[in-house]
Amino acid sequence: MDTTNNPIMPQEENRVRIALAEKETLLLRTLANHNLQHDALNILIIAYKDVNRLDLYAKSCNKHTYLHLAQYKICGRSGTLGPKKAEGDKQVPEGFYHIARFNPKSKFYLSLGINYPNELDRALQHTGSDIFIHGKCDSKGCLAIGDDNIKEIYLYALWAKESGQSSIPVYIFPFEMTEENMQKYRPQFEEKTLAFWKNLQQGYRMFRQTKKEIRFHVESGTYLFTLS
Repeated sequence: MDTTNNPIMPQEENRVRIALAEKETLLLRTLANHNLQHDALNILIIAYKDVNRLDLYAKSCNKHTYLHLAQYKICGRSGTLGPKKAEGDKQVPEGFYHIARFNPKSKFYLSLGINYPNELDRALQHTGSDIFIHGKCDSKGCLAIGDDNIKEIYLYALWAKESGQSSIPVYIFPFEMTEENMQKYRPQFEEKTLAFWKNLQQGYRMFRQTKKEIRFHVESGTYLFTLS
């Protein structure tokens, strides 16, 4: 949870400027190696809770399919596998979200807020707020990736926003949703959670097959997916 700015941060410290000074050359080179430009960039983020991994995908604004650009370690994550259901349960959400807030003065260095609860969470009466991808390695329901890593992801996200990407997708899965993993975790969870995961698996498979942003709407307490 990242609810407040850091009150003791010196006014002259501009963390985005610091991130640019430290990371711009590296990130521009990474983009160029994939024939991408920072001023025509779209990104997509996928997190897997069981292995504490965050994957960053990218594409040019005029393209439809994403390519894998970078991988980051999640160094702080509270809770267990399974969706977030209530304020204070310390669970990391699972589902299909987007970046809704940029906080350059976060008490966790830099942070990107996701739109939890989304439409499905509200339909299921799941509560909670202030879920972020952020720096440091402390987390209560968020995805903490360390200060060095958040500098990179924040800049990629900022460039994507400046390129016109108003809704940057963030997909959070309990694990890579293969049938093997579904069977592996099945004995540990109740049928309601397994049904929720089967629904997520449809979107997971769609992205794996197409490498396109997942389009969906919510009906009768489930995600319904359509090809983009």
